[in-house]
Amino acid sequence: MAQLFNKQQLRKWAKEERSKLNMEALSRELVQKLIKTKEYKQAKKIMIFYPLKDEVNLLSLLDDKTKTFYLPKIDGDNLLCCKYDKGEPLCESCFKTKEPLKEPELNFIPDLIIVPALAADKNNYRLGYGGGFYDRFLGANRGAKTIVCIPKKLIVENIHPDDYDIPVDIILAS
Repeated sequence: MAQLFNKQQLRKWAKEERSKLNMEALSRELVQKLIKTKEYKQAKKIMIFYPLKDEVNLLSLLDDKTKTFYLPKIDGDNLLCCKYDKGEPLCESCFKTKEPLKEPELNFIPDLIIVPALAADKNNYRLGYGGGFYDRFLGANRGAKTIVCIPKKLIVENIHPDDYDIPVDIILAS
């Protein structure tokens, strides 16, 4: 990969690379790795995300009835958590993501947050889509463990984080 210093260039590169990968197979591998982690095993309340096109799909986790799952819901500049059970209706947010129709749980802190990423670096920083939603959410939920599940091909040397970027606890790659 050519040296990319600009986050916009890195986002473009990551989307192009991700579109070439077999995300279905990689998602299955990442789910298997994730459920073996102590962070997943110990968590009772887990926030996941509904995948965008070519994004890691962790929705098969919803079959684990020993856990309670939550999906994010956009509220202005913030992410809120909504309890979610497989098959419940979803709507499309202003950012074209799927989110629950339910009301969010206020003052809720998950045990584990699975954070989406276009790319990640060796210092546990992630590259998101540029809205800052997850960085604000992670900043307000410091007690939760955080994991990014990502294809190895999308791990770079350095994301060049900004002051407001929040690193995750674990980068889980396959």
